[in-house]
Amino acid sequence: MLAVTILGNNSALPAFDRHPTAQVVTMEEHIFLVDCGEGTQMQMAKYKIRRSKINHIFISHLHGDHYFGLIGVLTSMGLLGRSQDMHIYAPSALKDIIDLQLKVADIQLPYALYFHPLEQEGVIVREAKFEVSCFHVYHRIECWGFRFREIRPFRRVNPEKARQYGVPSSFFDRLKWGESYMDKEGNLVENGWVTEPSIPAKSYAYAADTLFDERIIEKVKGVDLLYHETTYLKDLEEQAGKRYHSTTNQAATVALRAGVQRLLIGHFSSKYEKLQAFEQEAREVFPNTDLAVEGVTYRV
Repeated sequence: MLAVTILGNNSALPAFDRHPTAQVVTMEEHIFLVDCGEGTQMQMAKYKIRRSKINHIFISHLHGDHYFGLIGVLTSMGLLGRSQDMHIYAPSALKDIIDLQLKVADIQLPYALYFHPLEQEGVIVREAKFEVSCFHVYHRIECWGFRFREIRPFRRVNPEKARQYGVPSSFFDRLKWGESYMDKEGNLVENGWVTEPSIPAKSYAYAADTLFDERIIEKVKGVDLLYHETTYLKDLEEQAGKRYHSTTNQAATVALRAGVQRLLIGHFSSKYEKLQAFEQEAREVFPNTDLAVEGVTYRV
């Protein structure tokens, strides 16, 4: 299962009961925190996020509405008795900020905190069931997007057929990854004889604060779910560009040209109280668009 829960969907200022950017990505038993604006730990408590399951935190850039809640999350985890390792992936300058905050408060975290600076595009973490990569987006300061991808076998074993061909159950896991089986007599059992295609692995891309840039299209191509910021409605396209942000129709254009399945839009400017127009404008370009609503979990 791949799902995204929105904890904060607003831009720089909290307004209209909307909070700065933060969201949780769930992949089977793994939970990832993506950005951590002010108030994130309160939102985690409100929406019953199991913070003890979070071992990886991804910070897109160092504007406060994307990381001012981080030190609170880290220290609260320590107060709650966390012992397992924590990994943070972020622009390199964040390490000095965290170290200073812990030093001046004389805090010793009871768990190991590993910092991974984002320096180049590509895979930044890979485990047995998932992979996360980072890519450049184009904001006023260094800023990154993230792509989450399930890792799952691409074949599904038909046990009845496998037994008919004499394939032992101990070989089934290798069949799932496309191997063929050869018995002791040298007889080859082709993989396709005893397996069928599995459910395709799911993917999610998070395009953090960015102006409209065609280079992003290739980075998010073909994902099942794309989150792209839409700070402004389309009538403020010039203002959006000057502030290195995007509009509704620009985000929808990225989704359309990238061939994604579904688009989520967020990072709404505090100048807007009502958000229906955001969804309406984006759907004019890319119909399968939804607002990123706080507290809602979007399943892929």
